[in-house]
Amino acid sequence: MKKSFLVFSIGIVTVSILLIVFLATGTWTRFFSTETEEYQRPMVITPQEANPFLSAGNAGQTTWDESLNVKIPLEDGEIAIAVINHESEGGFAEEQFVAYMIASDTEKKVNVTYIDYDEINRKYRRLWNAHAIAARPETLSFFSQDLIGDRNNCIVVAGMNNRNEHTMAVFRKDPSRPIDRAFNKIADLQIDGSIIIQETGRSQAYQQGITNGQSFNIAAYGHDSSSGNILDQIETVYSYNPFSGQYEQKSVARIPGLQIEQQRLKELLNGDSGVFENFINDLWYYVSPRGTIDSMQYIYFDPSNREVIFFGNEAQQVFRWVNSTSTRYGLYITSQNISISTLRRRIDIELESLDSIKLRVSEDVSLKIEIIESWDGSYRRAKTVNLKESASSVRPAIDAQYDSLWGRIQFFENGEYTISSGNIDANNTLKKGHYVFFKANENDLLELRPNEANAYTVSSRIDNRTVYKVETIGNVLILSRVRLGTSGIQDLFEPPVTLTPVN
Repeated sequence: MKKSFLVFSIGIVTVSILLIVFLATGTWTRFFSTETEEYQRPMVITPQEANPFLSAGNAGQTTWDESLNVKIPLEDGEIAIAVINHESEGGFAEEQFVAYMIASDTEKKVNVTYIDYDEINRKYRRLWNAHAIAARPETLSFFSQDLIGDRNNCIVVAGMNNRNEHTMAVFRKDPSRPIDRAFNKIADLQIDGSIIIQETGRSQAYQQGITNGQSFNIAAYGHDSSSGNILDQIETVYSYNPFSGQYEQKSVARIPGLQIEQQRLKELLNGDSGVFENFINDLWYYVSPRGTIDSMQYIYFDPSNREVIFFGNEAQQVFRWVNSTSTRYGLYITSQNISISTLRRRIDIELESLDSIKLRVSEDVSLKIEIIESWDGSYRRAKTVNLKESASSVRPAIDAQYDSLWGRIQFFENGEYTISSGNIDANNTLKKGHYVFFKANENDLLELRPNEANAYTVSSRIDNRTVYKVETIGNVLILSRVRLGTSGIQDLFEPPVTLTPVN
């Protein structure tokens, strides 16, 4: 009896130990789970800011980035570049489009994959892959848009290839294959100029979902090989053909450019982005199609500080200059807002003359904020603009010296200033930077942009980029610090600074 009891006791202890081990190691979850695949948290290789897209040797530097949250892990060596999320047709989950590159691909070609939710197996699956013709991820523009007008978004992959040509690939869901959810490539363009989507207004009935809207055309601008003028272009317009399901050539037109000394053009358009950056290093005013100057909208290109500053609608927007790529007619810039990191702006600059440029600016259209201003159009260099002296205009640059509590400030006509001596700093008696006088909401304003080396050493009142309202009493300037925002000009109620002209 005692022996049986002892055996029973040992058995109970053994079973208890095994049960504890079973629970502690999590074996029970695998035992009762019907899922045969082990779930892994997706890893996204995030580009470094200084070198936007890593080489194969740096592929091991991985970080988890919530802004590039891929639904399932990509294959080894696949690097996510951009992500588009949509609500799936069933409404239970999101579908996702991911632009990615392969780390071992020395040409850095862009690929696209489609990920959707499998309701039966209750997991995300990768259903479709395609190659785009863009081959430089740092120039990528990846977005969805209803190009056809049937409220079904197309996937647009735009960017530049290794020959510095603009490319655009457009994918549309194949209506004849609803089960496997494949996509057709309905446009595949590349050209040595630029490519734009020609958006047109759509009816209220379309906006309300009652009828379809008009399809958008795509225009490509390339070099006119039959002309001796480098700036002459050929415009080719493509329209959507509902019968073939493809974008097809609709029209071809010649666009003559200005006759400029060809040797100077070759120097500027020699493929060296630094040369063209130095050329546009200035303040540029918008010029309307009628030829009138809009002094309320202008752009300042600052390659030395790697910034592009937009002035318009009584507000200032500062973008970090991320990347420059030479094009046949100028420069393609990718930039990122310094306050809203998800707001990216791409600027395609074409040379019109030695004092004018043409801009085509695109936003990240997936960003869910309303941006109403348009920056497309022609711009003229500010120092060549003949602004009439009146109460409604202001000269952007002057040549004058003033004394102030900061010290002696010298304004130069090239848009630079210096501050010397005074009670600023015994160790830093000379400060330098850029400035611009401009007008907003009928107020004369002055912006000071100290050079990076002394941005925070001039004074507590002159930090990195400050704006002042300017009031004039005789030849004396009184500066009151303000802040420009979407709500207008806000006074910061700091003590004013008086600038007295030097005789």
